Amino acid sequence: MKHRSGCPIANLVDLVGDKWSLLIIRDFFLERNTFKQFINSPEKIATNILTDRLKSLLSKGIIDYTYAPNNKKTKYYYLTDMGIDLYPVIYEMAMWSRRNLDVDFNDIANNWFSENQDLDDDVVMENDIRDYKLIRQDLFELANIDAK
Repeated sequence: MKHRSGCPIANLVDLVGDKWSLLIIRDFFLERNTFKQFINSPEKIATNILTDRLKSLLSKGIIDYTYAPNNKKTKYYYLTDMGIDLYPVIYEMAMWSRRNLDVDFNDIANNWFSENQDLDDDVVMENDIRDYKLIRQDLFELANIDAK
């Protein structure tokens, strides 16, 4: 991939800085991994935009997919290690929003904030990444593929 700038922030924004990509990546950590599950996210992404963003994230190596073992029409998407490495970015964005925005967050966010309020940031990130990797491993086992 050709980068337009030597700035690390500009390069990240080029990869995932559109309106939807980070929300899709967030959804993986909420145990979503099928097209239907992404469509049912609270933000209501349009199907054509979701298709475009999934293709973009695939082409950039941030996500990959496997087919359901009993239904080759169903794709199970998952984050690559490169995609998992974006979790601290998402975490910090969530924490920034909590500190700086006067918003009534949804139940998922409020529960997550409450569950983690007494934990160190690094511990929360390590736990969430570990939990996602376990979910991804279960998916690999279901699809009978080797861990990537």
